[in-house]
Amino acid sequence: MLAVKALAAAGVETMYGVVGIPVTSLATYAMKVGIKFIAFRNEQSAGYAASAAGFLTGKPGVLLTVSGPGCVHGLAGLSNAMINTWPLVMISGSCTQKDIGKGDFQELDQMEAVKPFVKYSGKASQISEVPEVVSKAFQVALEDQPGGTYIDLPSDVLHENISVEEAEKLLAGVKAAKPMFSRELECHCSESDIQEALSLLHKAEKPLVVFGKGAALSRAEGAIKQFVERSGIPFLATPMGKGVISDTHHLSAGAARSLALRESDVALVIGARLNWLLHFGEPPQWSDSVKFILVNTSKEEMELRRPAVKLVGDARMVMTDLNKQWKDSPFSLGDKHPWVEKLKNKASDSVEKMAARLKQDVVPFNFLTPLRIIRDAISSLGSPTPILVSEGANTMDIGRTVFQQLEPRTRLDAGTWGTMGIGMGYAIAAAVESPGRLVVAVEGDSGFGFSGFELETIVRYNLPIVVIIFNNDGVYGGDRRTPEDKEGPLKDFPAPTSFIPCARYDKVMEAFGGSGYFVKEPKELESAVNEAFASKKPALINVRIDPFAGSESGRMHHKN
Repeated sequence: MLAVKALAAAGVETMYGVVGIPVTSLATYAMKVGIKFIAFRNEQSAGYAASAAGFLTGKPGVLLTVSGPGCVHGLAGLSNAMINTWPLVMISGSCTQKDIGKGDFQELDQMEAVKPFVKYSGKASQISEVPEVVSKAFQVALEDQPGGTYIDLPSDVLHENISVEEAEKLLAGVKAAKPMFSRELECHCSESDIQEALSLLHKAEKPLVVFGKGAALSRAEGAIKQFVERSGIPFLATPMGKGVISDTHHLSAGAARSLALRESDVALVIGARLNWLLHFGEPPQWSDSVKFILVNTSKEEMELRRPAVKLVGDARMVMTDLNKQWKDSPFSLGDKHPWVEKLKNKASDSVEKMAARLKQDVVPFNFLTPLRIIRDAISSLGSPTPILVSEGANTMDIGRTVFQQLEPRTRLDAGTWGTMGIGMGYAIAAAVESPGRLVVAVEGDSGFGFSGFELETIVRYNLPIVVIIFNNDGVYGGDRRTPEDKEGPLKDFPAPTSFIPCARYDKVMEAFGGSGYFVKEPKELESAVNEAFASKKPALINVRIDPFAGSESGRMHHKN
């Protein structure tokens, strides 16, 4: 099949998706030529997996869907890649071209449907166009700011034939998609821009480095760590930027985040956008006089934020240039600098207060006690550290303050959109793209429910994934209605936020052939995590949480 050979020529090693009309043969043939096909139960989860694969590998993740509704379901992953700026190629079969407009099976204008979420979309209207469309989709997904692209393969094109000689000529033009970190990417900033940035940082009294998942995607960790340690400037990471430099590094200001943001006078922001996660770069969380130096691939982001210095380009390339020019006019704050000491003192105080809270064994479980037990079990494993997947309001928000990321690209969470439902897809991608590495998915029971049936997928492929569910009976914590809220004709109807109390998710895992644990006490949880982590087999630990622990909407309660 020409389409499969084109995908192989583009460097595809793994595809995620759901088969059916008209793409079943495509997936089957892909397996014959050595391309893994990870078959999901739902295109939405498969799409999230493909988007995470793009982040973890630096190459476009690949999602395969059927036509019509399959394409629509796949938009979840495609849009997720778009908003997080991760490379992804979505491939969908589509209806027979001569029957368009007649109400054909699963007919949809898929090119129009994907338009808001892609950098490029291409439809192969005849078999000879397939290699060119495939090649362009993979190249564009990686160009400038990474993102999603789309390939439309009509059913009649998938059934066309072509001579071997013609196929070989066409395939010769397909370019292999190299990982971002192995490409010579452009730095669009000038030497004077770099010098201006260094001058600002040198003159600053309270400089700060902030980095995000864009820095992790570009494999900029070496260059960023070199700059931070040379300059002595404290740093903060956004949630999925955690681990680019270890959270335990002596210049980490993570435990003094509010103070660092509020008082910094110059902030070098690398591979992160000044969106809601960074309070838009605005007061009161930031000083109204702070000067931003933005390192980003997006020119649009630069125009929107209007920083003091714009460094447009790949984070790794820009930081490499910054390090080169730093040698010409070196500076370093030093451990005794008042700003460094102030942040260290605040961070130390915050860590001590959190340690005192974590030390307590609270039963029925709050969030902190089980998070501490899980953290300690992960820490005992050493390097390489497990890849942590986290979703849920309180589970994710509180977990972010407890879990330490020591290595880059070891935290996957709800991301820029705060998307619930990413958990199982991300976990599967992490296990597939990092063979042999343990994956730990810490899930709220609500977040888990979006993709919970992918437990069968995890067991089918025997993936080293341990799913840990914080079970508090529903969204935020089950039925928290006040007596006034329970009035009216539906007062005995289940609350909008409530699930079946004490649901036995562990039994679902056991039904598929994995290991299930139900725990209510610290010793039970310690035993379960140690056993599950050691086995590196599919497992689910169902942790009973006090429904009244945590808060409604997590830290976003002011918006609900």
